[in-house]
Amino acid sequence: MKEAVVSVRDLSKSYGSVVGVSGVSFELHRGEIMGLLGPNGAGKTTTLECLEGIRQPDNGTMRILGINPTRESHKLRNVIGVQLQTSGLPPTMTAPEAMRFFCAYHGVAPRYDLLERLGLDEKLKAQYRELSTGQQRRLALALAVAHQPPILILDEPTAGLDVGSRSVLHELMAEMRDAGTAILLATHDMAEAEKMADRVAILLRGRIVASGTPRELTATGSGLTKVSVATEQSVLQNSDHSFLAVHQRLVKDDYTIYYSADPGPTVAALLDYVKAQGDKLIDLRVERPSLEERFLEITNAGGAR
Repeated sequence: MKEAVVSVRDLSKSYGSVVGVSGVSFELHRGEIMGLLGPNGAGKTTTLECLEGIRQPDNGTMRILGINPTRESHKLRNVIGVQLQTSGLPPTMTAPEAMRFFCAYHGVAPRYDLLERLGLDEKLKAQYRELSTGQQRRLALALAVAHQPPILILDEPTAGLDVGSRSVLHELMAEMRDAGTAILLATHDMAEAEKMADRVAILLRGRIVASGTPRELTATGSGLTKVSVATEQSVLQNSDHSFLAVHQRLVKDDYTIYYSADPGPTVAALLDYVKAQGDKLIDLRVERPSLEERFLEITNAGGAR
């Protein structure tokens, strides 16, 4: 098993009568991406801020490469990189100036190549306030990884990014993971978590209510497979015919969608029925449950608002 570089045990933090997190425990291993998921107010940001030494927890223990973030926050400087949702950069600072400043702080040479890779090479003379939201977030990412930290904390890193920038970010994350960096990723983007995360933990009202690999989580839900069918004459859309192993049916646009506990017999029965009705198949899609569907199932069952 890979080395645990981050350890959180029974972390709790409240704000008056409002519970931020309660009894949260997890480990993050070297060369691993862990997704931290949850609706707004679930406790993701509180967890990250406690790990970053920004907030004082009420109870529990945390260690980052043996460092106590609460008592030894000054030692975190060179072992973690943090990309926050908002930046405190001066509005008149340029991207190269920010890179020089941050790299001097960490005692490393400036990584101007990161600015180019993240599409900021045409904005080198622009002040921070002149950058778009997406450009500001790309700069924040470049600054977070410039000193090659062994642990990277990302809070909604792709929010405001276009498709191309998101792809570059994912490539960079994958490279860092393969080089041994441990990445803690807080995101609302379920597709991103399913694609990038080796493991995920779902927070709800301050507690971890489910954890595991994306495949493990999707396999422990209702287990229904989505079968979507479109035909030339739309015979299925006007039919109440029952098919093997189907638990639910709905119609969306040109597709009739079935949720099946056993997709093999369901698909065979559907194709036989379409042929028997003199209709022709246009499209057939069989999809396992997505992480987003499982996330909604878990949070709705937990009464998330």
